[in-house]
Amino acid sequence: MKPTMILAPAMLGMLGGGQLGRFFVIAAHEMGYQVTVLDPDKNSPAGKIADVHLCANYDDADALKQMAQTCAAVTTEFENVPAKTLETLAESVVVRPSAASVAIAQNRVLEKNFIKNAGLPVAPFAVINSTHDLPEDASSLYPAILKVARFGYDGKGQARVKNQAEALSAFTDFKHEVCVLEQMLPLDLEVSVVLARDADGNVEAFSTAENSHLNGILDISIVPARCSEVLKANAREIAKKLAEKLDYIGVLGVEFFVVGHQILVNEIAPRPHNSGHYSIDACVTNQFEQQVRVMTGLPLGDASLHSNAVMVNILGDSWFAGAKKDAQNDVSAPAWNKALSHANLKLHLYGKHEPRKGRKMGHFTVIGQDKQAVLNAALIARSELHVGES
Repeated sequence: MKPTMILAPAMLGMLGGGQLGRFFVIAAHEMGYQVTVLDPDKNSPAGKIADVHLCANYDDADALKQMAQTCAAVTTEFENVPAKTLETLAESVVVRPSAASVAIAQNRVLEKNFIKNAGLPVAPFAVINSTHDLPEDASSLYPAILKVARFGYDGKGQARVKNQAEALSAFTDFKHEVCVLEQMLPLDLEVSVVLARDADGNVEAFSTAENSHLNGILDISIVPARCSEVLKANAREIAKKLAEKLDYIGVLGVEFFVVGHQILVNEIAPRPHNSGHYSIDACVTNQFEQQVRVMTGLPLGDASLHSNAVMVNILGDSWFAGAKKDAQNDVSAPAWNKALSHANLKLHLYGKHEPRKGRKMGHFTVIGQDKQAVLNAALIARSELHVGES
């Protein structure tokens, strides 16, 4: 028998209270649902606007018991929630994505091996469990990037290495944690695909985004990506195959490297993705509404793009860069009035209580029908907000 749909005003649960959780709460509220957020930060951006904020750790027995008793379904906003937490909740409520899917995505070794064993393209890599696993200088893997297997994101827990000595030094800096050594490739492009897959295997994939990073953190996403239609379609097809192989139910972000005509899976995120934020303003259905739809058993929404879009991340660095001209203050809010003078710019601030360098404080998306005009306006606004400066 097909599971019954969970309809509003049911209570939904969100593990994690950052900006992704906040956008989920907004989407759920707009659809008539209530939301309980579990997050240990009393200043949690999602917790501030949720119906219930359980300010506790993700393995807190009492908090999990309350979620299990009050929520009809639970999801997560980031992959580092303990898989055991998801398993515990799944005993009594609908949990999407599954603990098994999240466990693969939160460990680079499991992730890389899964992609490879699924027959999908991935860059050459080696698993580093000890110093004995580090290849000698003659290895074709060098130059490479050494990445910790767990808890690395936004460029954290990564080091570029040219030879065995540099790899050994980095491995020591990472306190001999299990790592993946990945061949550094001459990239032509980085792209990503966000998709939603429901319990019946139906998939709605968003447009392929072209991404550029700064200091390991996503800086700009251009949608649609400025590459061939064949390449964009290939990225979507690989992402769909990956979701199918994972038996994934939820919203999934898949990042790719493009080298010539070759497209390689870089990593996966079992949740909405930063590069999919453009969907809030440029798509018929955004990635957070899709997250609500999947976990409640509603039909997937139309993910079509109705406008060209350029999304720009706003980091805490912008507050410090703007303060350079003001000797009296260390921090100065960016010139929002300048950015908002662009009529087709949509500003989203995350409600974080203090700016820090490297911290994602918000983003803006410029939309329109003229691709070049959209990009030009986004780059002007980026400069006006001191994005990319520190």
